[in-house]
Amino acid sequence: MSKGAFFTGEYRNVFAEAGYSETEIEQRKNDIFQTLFYGTEEERIFHLSGADMGYMEDTGNHDARTEGMSYGMMMCVQMDKKEEFDRLWKWTKTYMYMDEGDNQGYFAWSCQTDGTKNAYGPAPDGEEFFAMALIFASHRWGDGEGIFAYSKEAKDLLHVMIHKGENKTPGRAMFDPNLKLIRFITDVDFSDPSYHLPHFYELFGRYAYEEDRDFFLEAAKESREYLKKACHPVTGLCAEYAEYDGTPYTEGREIWGGRHDWYFSDAYRTIANIGLDYEWFGVDEWEREEAEKLQRFFCETLKEDETDRIYEVDGTILEEKALHPVAIIASNAQASLAGSGDNALSCVKKFWDTPLRTGDRRYYDNCLYFFAFLALSGNYRIY
Repeated sequence: MSKGAFFTGEYRNVFAEAGYSETEIEQRKNDIFQTLFYGTEEERIFHLSGADMGYMEDTGNHDARTEGMSYGMMMCVQMDKKEEFDRLWKWTKTYMYMDEGDNQGYFAWSCQTDGTKNAYGPAPDGEEFFAMALIFASHRWGDGEGIFAYSKEAKDLLHVMIHKGENKTPGRAMFDPNLKLIRFITDVDFSDPSYHLPHFYELFGRYAYEEDRDFFLEAAKESREYLKKACHPVTGLCAEYAEYDGTPYTEGREIWGGRHDWYFSDAYRTIANIGLDYEWFGVDEWEREEAEKLQRFFCETLKEDETDRIYEVDGTILEEKALHPVAIIASNAQASLAGSGDNALSCVKKFWDTPLRTGDRRYYDNCLYFFAFLALSGNYRIY
């Protein structure tokens, strides 16, 4: 079994392996950042706010979400863009942080672009990315003062995420304390496979407060086992939401705005995360097998005009079109960090030939697009 980049310090450049030149890869990477952060009003998703803040807009819903803010911070630390990182973090702490109530210590998952909170509950995927981005910022740039003492901010957040609710204190932890699996939201007892980031937990297990490290190392193991249950054994597809035993979550359609037991928007991230975990740690060969199953489904089972649909996890093709077809292409390509062979190469080339998405729905697609590009070019790194 090959050791991952955490152990070797070496990151694959899958684009270069596929025959693209280092010059064009680097230029494309920089162009993507420029477009997302400083492109035209029809292109960018980052907006300056006042003298020292900024936010990422979900252009489909016209709000700012912890998902997007934390994604933006991760993009910036990977690209060595400290000013933009600090702007995003200050906006997040100013407007999204909750300093009272059951969710004290967490971040409101959605705010209006003027900073007004749309909700007073958190979405754990945002907190996970905030913590990881802050740790990387601390290691890459050093800690500053106040909210820019990045490592302290990360450690405090990670502590709250696993200890809230203990000793009869209000609120709930983001991880089930016994199963050590991430919750979809703190109020429920089921999960979202795309929230499972064992490669982050491995690092939290080294950089969190010392008393919290064992929890996260165990969470990494449990998440890898969970993903084996959540991903279909033939197609490799998973549901958006899933029970703790991995079966698709079929309840609450009226609560959650429809079905979430199929392969749809959230679920695309799962295979991308599996690819990155394999790149960084390379501790489980199942991840390679899983990537190859999913890529086989898209490259061999489906016809070309069927690759942008909604699917049941068993591969049944539905008539409805995917809301984020570019995100599918990007995530399938990022799976090539674990997968191999003709299908992996085909997914990478299809992604290379796919431009950034335009229009109102560009936010989610283009976030996954940039993460995939960073990963496949060897630029999604551990700091």
